[in-house]
Order: sequence, then C-alpha cells, then structure tokens
Amino acid sequence: MQQQTETLFIQHFGKEESRSLAYFREKMAGYSALRKALGMSQDDIINEMKRANLRGRGGAGFPAGVKWGFIPKQSAKPKYLVCNADESEPGTFKDRDIMRYIPHLLIEGMVIGGYAIGAKVGYIYIRGEYTREAKLLNQAISEAYDAGLLGKNILGLGHDFDLTVHRGAGAYICGEETALLSSLEGKRGEPRVKPPFPAQAGAFGGPTIVNNVETLAAVPFIINRGGDWFAGLGKLERSGGTRLFGVSGHVKKPGLYEIGAGSATLRQIIYDFAGGILHDKKLKAVIPGGSSAPVLTPEEIDVIADVDTLAKIGTMLGSASIVVVSEEYCVVRLLTRISKFYAHESCGQCTPCREGTRWMTDVLYRIEHGHGREEDLALLLDLSNNIAGRTLCPLGDAAAGPVASFVKKFQADFEAHIRGGKCPSA
Repeated sequence: MQQQTETLFIQHFGKEESRSLAYFREKMAGYSALRKALGMSQDDIINEMKRANLRGRGGAGFPAGVKWGFIPKQSAKPKYLVCNADESEPGTFKDRDIMRYIPHLLIEGMVIGGYAIGAKVGYIYIRGEYTREAKLLNQAISEAYDAGLLGKNILGLGHDFDLTVHRGAGAYICGEETALLSSLEGKRGEPRVKPPFPAQAGAFGGPTIVNNVETLAAVPFIINRGGDWFAGLGKLERSGGTRLFGVSGHVKKPGLYEIGAGSATLRQIIYDFAGGILHDKKLKAVIPGGSSAPVLTPEEIDVIADVDTLAKIGTMLGSASIVVVSEEYCVVRLLTRISKFYAHESCGQCTPCREGTRWMTDVLYRIEHGHGREEDLALLLDLSNNIAGRTLCPLGDAAAGPVASFVKKFQADFEAHIRGGKCPSA
C-alpha cells in the first residue's frame, strides 16, 4: 500500500506537555507562521490556501481557500471568523484531540485566518459536552494573550484579533453553520434560509467564515511550508494535506490515523491500519463518514477514501469517521438507533424532517421488535425520498441517506426480521 511520508498532528497527541506555549514554540515552530503571514498580503495568503488544495475537514469538503475568497473586501459591518468545534456527528472524535493536545495550533490558524479575511474577532463554537477541551482552549488563549499573540497589535505588526470560546448546549443541529451562528448570537439554534450565505451575512449580520477545527489547524503548516508542499501530501489533484481518520466499531485497533489525502482505500484503512475485524469475524458493513453517510457493503470498500471518490459511489467522506460493523451485529438494530438519533436532533423547523424522521424511526422500531409488515420497506424508501433535498439544512439528508442505503443494500436482513417476527441472530 502507499505509505504516508509525513504527518502533521498525530505525533503530538497523548502528550500533556504539548498543550503549552513553550512546547508549541519549541517542537512545532509555533507562531512563526503567524509572523510570516502578517508580512504577507491578504490576497497572497488566500492564494496560498487555494494552492494547498485544503478541503474543509468538517463534512462538505469545500475548498477552504475558495471559501475565504468569498469574503467581500469592504464591509460596513465587522467580519468574523468562526471555528466549528461542535463535532457532534456520531463516530467523529478527531477535533477533540487537536483541541486537547495542540490548542495553540488552532489558535495560530485562527489568527492567520482572521488577518486573511479582515476579521478582528473570532469565536470557537465548541460542543457543550467538551468541558475538558473548552477549559484547555481557554488556558491556551490566556497564554496567547499574555504573550502578545492575541489582542491588540499582535507581535507589534499592527493586526488586532480577539478570540472567545463559546460553548454550545449539546444540539447536533448546531453543527450546521447557520444554526451555529444563530446559537452564537443567543438565538434558537435553527438553520437559516440561504442565500444570503454567511460570507455575505453571517454572525451578527457581518461577513463570516466558518471552518472546522482540523481545517484551521492546517493553516500554519501551509503558511510556513507553502501551499504546493501541502498539496503534495495528498495523492489526488483536488485534495491536499493529510487527513485524520477516526476508525471505530468492530475493529481490533480503533482510534485516529493520519493518512495523506487520497492515499488509501477504505479496505486498507480498516485492515492495514486498524488491524482488521474484531475476533476475526467477517465484515458486514462500513459507514465511511460518520452516521449520516450512506452505508457500504464489503464489496464496495476497495475505493480511495476521499471526498470525490466516495461521492461517485453514492456516499460521502464527511468527517472521515469510519464506523465498521461485523457480521455479529444486527444492521436493523443499528439503523434504528441511527434513525432515532436524527429524529431526536431535528430542530423541527422543516415539516419533511420533523415528521419524516419520526415516522421512519417508528417504522424501523416496529420492524426491529417483530411487528414489521412487508410493505414497510417500500414505505421507508418513500419516506426517505420525501425528506432528501427538501429541507433547509443537511439534517434531512443525513437522516434519509442511511435509511435508503441500509434498506436497499441489506434488504434480506430486513425481510428476515419481518418474516420471522424477530432478529434472526437473537
């Protein structure tokens, strides 16, 4: 298999000392990229980001440099840079370790990003349950202020940037950027109608960029070593850098793996990196990008784990969170749990999502508990079809995609539940 020659993040995980400003400066050339960036023009930084082929690491995979370029040069209202650290997609746990072990890298990336788009204020919107990470971020921010790396006239080079950690309240919907911005403003966390997009009217009505933790943490490397270098870490034309893959479920070595973008197939990640299936059982299913990604069968995993390659086969890389399911686990039970999660987390603003997610969960619960009917499978497909693409935000698609894919690809499992009146493996 192709081996990744260089990693950026993972060698610093697991070390308590890596949280400190002293470690960051000594071991990671901390804040040298910031000094370099403040001597560059805003356009030069954005162009370097574009050359890096850094695609958003939060789910959509949109090119970060292109996104930064959407910010208007002139604005009557203040501009904002917001870090989406909500990380509430089931199966995802990569951003947590960046904030836990190398928080200064995220801070440096945000100050550089703020300068590049003309923002003097930034927010880290963090998942409410991440109490430890929020505390560590605040400690690192205090260190940065004391060292003149945040606040007024940073490094004496004329740029002002203030940074605040804002804790959410445990709502999955606030991982969607416009719902996040509403919550940040103190409103109910509900998605907004687009357009206008956040780059034109975001936080408090001002032009706003929202980026994922891993995306912003990559920025200092790009500035220090160049966009072409970063792009070269990836193996595909449109995807640069490394990616943190979180592998969970029925594997022998669950955890985080840092791999060059486009360097490995799903099969290689599962078997070569994560050690294969637990107890040497057969593989049943793979969810490649967090619970919202349509499921894949064992016959479909010889595909490069990247944004475009997975999209071509009808699923998505999402947050690069691979959930592995062995033959011992019931896929009907798994889908019921996934569906129940999305029904619970729907904000209720859109009728197809509010009603459809609960209806799908009720039907799946009926099948799982021995009361399913033959027509239920067609009903589930019809429900998912009437949700997908008909809501303000992607939560509707996140709920519908798994249902449609599980029912189509594991139809025999669902039919066995219906015919037998119980799980065949029970």
